[in-house]
Amino acid sequence: MVAAVVGLGGTWTALNRGVAFGAVTIGAWTAWPRAGTADIDPYAQAVVARSGALPVGLGDGVAFMASHDDAGKPLDGRCDVVLRGTTPQARFFTITLYTPDGALIATSLARLGFTSQELIRGGDGSIEVTLAPRARAGNWLATGGVERYLLALRLYDTPVGIATRAGREAPMPAIITTDCP
Repeated sequence: MVAAVVGLGGTWTALNRGVAFGAVTIGAWTAWPRAGTADIDPYAQAVVARSGALPVGLGDGVAFMASHDDAGKPLDGRCDVVLRGTTPQARFFTITLYTPDGALIATSLARLGFTSQELIRGGDGSIEVTLAPRARAGNWLATGGVERYLLALRLYDTPVGIATRAGREAPMPAIITTDCP
């Protein structure tokens, strides 16, 4: 009986809390490069099957997710958050906001994210995107005022992957909460 409770409890935790092996963490960003390969671990495979998500294949790119800012504070849709810096080398990338259960953030605007071709960049090629409930000048994504959200940065045709272990190998943009009521 104890073994069944421990086994089922561990499986439930792995499926609901996103426990998977082979994660690459750089700052507040985490990716599971093996999620789109035949080498996916059984727990991650169960999470993918349960959610119905289609992970980015390793040959195509990698998806980084962030649920908190660089200071460790959870991303709150009622606050202003700035995504600032450079992205790793990639032919194309997208930035999108999701609810914790994986749905797109519902807003009255048609913009659900940015692509690398749509962003206004600084003179040095850096990006600055404001994630806020109210409109801002420049690159702005509406958070819809949700209590919590996830930030996704998908890099396509990129050398970032399983061997990447540090920010110097893949410079990720900083996530900074600037104003929170």
